[in-house]
Amino acid sequence: MLEDLRKDVKKASNPEKARQFQRFFKTGKGEYAFGDVFVGLTVPQSRALAKKYLALSLKEAEALLKSKIHEERLIALLILSTRFVKGDESERAKIHKLYLKNTKFVNNWDLVDTSAEYIVGMYCYEHGSTLLTKLARSKSLWERRIAMIATFYFIKQGESKETLKIAKLLLKDDHDLIHKAAGWMLREMGKRVSEKDLRKFLDQYASQMPRTMLRYALEKLPPQDRQYYMKL
Repeated sequence: MLEDLRKDVKKASNPEKARQFQRFFKTGKGEYAFGDVFVGLTVPQSRALAKKYLALSLKEAEALLKSKIHEERLIALLILSTRFVKGDESERAKIHKLYLKNTKFVNNWDLVDTSAEYIVGMYCYEHGSTLLTKLARSKSLWERRIAMIATFYFIKQGESKETLKIAKLLLKDDHDLIHKAAGWMLREMGKRVSEKDLRKFLDQYASQMPRTMLRYALEKLPPQDRQYYMKL
């Protein structure tokens, strides 16, 4: 089944799109995704293949996740995320363990954003969130982003505590992709759970927040409030 999937990926490849994606996803020397290889599948194409090959074994999914081809890793994570949500407790535990063992292959922002909310966030919501703190303190950019994006699941359950905790841990992070993720989650927390909690966080930390993080967090507030916090 894995070989059939790879044949389908090759068949759907588009060299022109691949060149565009390699620029968009910063694969040049010195950039965060240096060396990543794209073949030019769109996200809808990747989702369609993930749906077609949803019955892939976990062993095959892990092999696909280790692929040098970005779209194959994305398809693997789409399969694992869907299987996680639909699976029983035993399957969820296996997928969670597989994912944490292979975070070095979850190595671009789209891969993190596709998978972290459920495979890490949902698991931590059900089993305890200490892992999020560990990931937020990781040297790995992608593990830190996983920690932040994983809190989206908590937000969707009406909870703000984990988002605020992880955002605070990442206040001094030096990477723009973390600033964007933290600001995005703070914005969503304020919109979906508690604007009061967001304002309280901003009152305390706006002057310390990287500008990108702050700007993202403020997007749903009234213009005069955005101006006030940006001036801090």
